[in-house]
Amino acid sequence: MANTVIIGAQWGDEGKGKIVDMLSAQSRAIVRFQGGNNAGHTIKVQGKETILHLIPSGILHEGKICLIGNGVVLDPFVFLEEVDHLAAKGIDVSPARLGISKKAHLIMAYHKSLDKAREAKRAAHKIGTTGRGIGPCYEDKAARIGLRAGDLTNPALVRAKVAHALQEKNTLLRDLYKFEPMDEAAVCEELLALAPRIAPYLTEVEDRLQEVQAEGGDILFEGAQGIHLDIDHGTYPFVTSSNTVAGNASAGCGVGPSALDRVVGIVKAYTTRVGSGPFPTEQLDDTGSYLRTQGHEFGATTGRPRRCGWLDAVILRESVRLCGMTDIALTKLDVLQNLPGLRICVAYELDGRKLDYTPQEEGALERVTPIYEDLPGFEEDITGCTRYDDLPETVRSYIARIEELTGVKVSIVSVGAERTQTIVR
Repeated sequence: MANTVIIGAQWGDEGKGKIVDMLSAQSRAIVRFQGGNNAGHTIKVQGKETILHLIPSGILHEGKICLIGNGVVLDPFVFLEEVDHLAAKGIDVSPARLGISKKAHLIMAYHKSLDKAREAKRAAHKIGTTGRGIGPCYEDKAARIGLRAGDLTNPALVRAKVAHALQEKNTLLRDLYKFEPMDEAAVCEELLALAPRIAPYLTEVEDRLQEVQAEGGDILFEGAQGIHLDIDHGTYPFVTSSNTVAGNASAGCGVGPSALDRVVGIVKAYTTRVGSGPFPTEQLDDTGSYLRTQGHEFGATTGRPRRCGWLDAVILRESVRLCGMTDIALTKLDVLQNLPGLRICVAYELDGRKLDYTPQEEGALERVTPIYEDLPGFEEDITGCTRYDDLPETVRSYIARIEELTGVKVSIVSVGAERTQTIVR
């Protein structure tokens, strides 16, 4: 299969969990390279649903090595909750097959408190953060004052770092945001109480990956969120706090870029977005409601209803350009059933100009007018299709048009939530 990077080609929630789960069967190791538990990957197998926020989706496949790279910010409490949840299902989550980079930064209680305090203060100008401390943790990483997973084996270092961090954090919480300050001793003791359970999972992720490669095994690099939430290339400031582009798979887990052979972009057959930010093809009418209901479009992490709209080929072309996508995995195609017609945004109009790519100036995407191309809808139930040729001609035409507009082949088509409802071309 070659080493493969999985990215979300829109604003997240494209169905990456299912595709990662499917491709994990062909990989030796699966490694998460960015983000935190602000993402949720949902996998459905034989009617049973599993939602994962930190642990790579490949954990559901027996014998696979699953790793959390240095580019991830780790909430140790959430990690252990997932470990316990999976163990209760009889899944092997031992350190022999699950590991955390010693260089991954830890989300602390004060990060979560600051996240919520800031969002509350923004009032009508909220970013749409999940309040899970992701941004403040990445801030501390960049400021070189963060705690890393490997620090948990050194209680004195933990206490010194927490004391230093809280000098600033408590001043902000108390004086600027009018939130309760954090108790230094309580923060330390709560964290250190988990250290004996976390410590066995600490590992040198880059060494483990090198071993897999030396043995001829394939690696699957799992991203979170979507490309257009990238801190540099997304719809700033309505973005996440890490680089979600495919190139970060290298930096986020400690391998050279030459190890990245294939980039599969997960594309939902329509478009969704959670939280604030520009969304040119959003439908605030019956079409949007239909897509939300049929697609069960509610956040796996927050439960928030997702904003829904037509497929945006302009956004996809930008993802192709940023990530060098080699394949598209098209998901949730079945959700479009029974719509009277389908639309694809093929370009934008901005200030009298036609644009084939997204404008880069802040706020410009909020002002574009989408230029649509209309295609016929379909009424046939495609959830039982197992071969590409089984799909109705209208559906195949829709897929072909996506390929033409993006210049990338659709190699995987998902026609339902189950692992088996997937067509590989």
